[in-house]
Amino acid sequence: MAQRRNRRSGVEDRWTKTVRDSNRNLQTVPSATNGKGLRWRARYVDEDGQERAKGFRTKADAQRWLNGVISAQETGSYVDPKLGKVTFSSFYKEWSTRRVWVSSTRHVMDQTARSVTFGDIDLADLRPSQIEAWINAMQDAELEPTTIRTRYTNARTVIRAAVRDRIMARDVVSQIKLPRTRKASAAMSIPTPEQVGNALRTSDGWFTAYIAACLFAGVRRAEASALQVGDIDFLRKELRVVRQAQWTDDGRMEIRGPKYGSERTVYISDQLVTMLSEHVRLYLPGNDPQRWLFPGRMNADLPVHAATVGRAWRALRDKIGIEHRLHDARHFYASGLIA
Repeated sequence: MAQRRNRRSGVEDRWTKTVRDSNRNLQTVPSATNGKGLRWRARYVDEDGQERAKGFRTKADAQRWLNGVISAQETGSYVDPKLGKVTFSSFYKEWSTRRVWVSSTRHVMDQTARSVTFGDIDLADLRPSQIEAWINAMQDAELEPTTIRTRYTNARTVIRAAVRDRIMARDVVSQIKLPRTRKASAAMSIPTPEQVGNALRTSDGWFTAYIAACLFAGVRRAEASALQVGDIDFLRKELRVVRQAQWTDDGRMEIRGPKYGSERTVYISDQLVTMLSEHVRLYLPGNDPQRWLFPGRMNADLPVHAATVGRAWRALRDKIGIEHRLHDARHFYASGLIA
């Protein structure tokens, strides 16, 4: 339903006033402010019932501005002038405290907020050209197109939140063009069965079972690190993937759900069941089902650190002469399912 125009809105002449003469007839006479300041004042009532006003030199200008305000109120795009003075940085600082983000998301969002060149500009004054200038600055700094796109997407999220909160009247990022990104190669890097066999024969200790879980259960590295003994059903030959271990920039470890909410139960082969059971027998004494399948080298109360896994993989890779990432073990698993 269209908003009714409040009777307290209108354009008035500050230099004159209407009075009644001795015969009770209306007449226009100079006011106390005659000749002082801007003559025409447009006023309206905002959504909180507060009257707002602005002065103009001509009546036409005052009426044009008031028509725009009333139209914005009726279409839902009205922005409180005081709120429009909020800067991008100050809005992000307040808005981000209400987001439920994992640490990695908060890190990249904070990084974006620090990188923008329009952080101190009032959101009501923000223009597409200023967004484009920021993108050009990132290009001049030779950032990768994918990095530029990620930061742009993050900034767009903040700006659209400001639009929803009625801090801004319009989305200034909708028509921005980004640098083209090179299409990724269609070919995946997949280890051959011979390379896989060589890796398993050459590896030793706890790391053999670790890479076997990646190769034959398709778990991601962070998921493998967060496996617990109780996640394995040896009789049913099933592996439950319900968590991942992520390490923050300041060295803290976080346990959270798998990426993209991909909790799942994986059927595992007899050979993998045997490898995992031997791993438990050799390296994991005790009966606690919640003990880590791959505990930390320095602190067994935590999962193995990502840096430890990375060093072990690089050492094995150099020893057998391959260039694959550990993540390519997941590609090997997927290609085996397809075959």
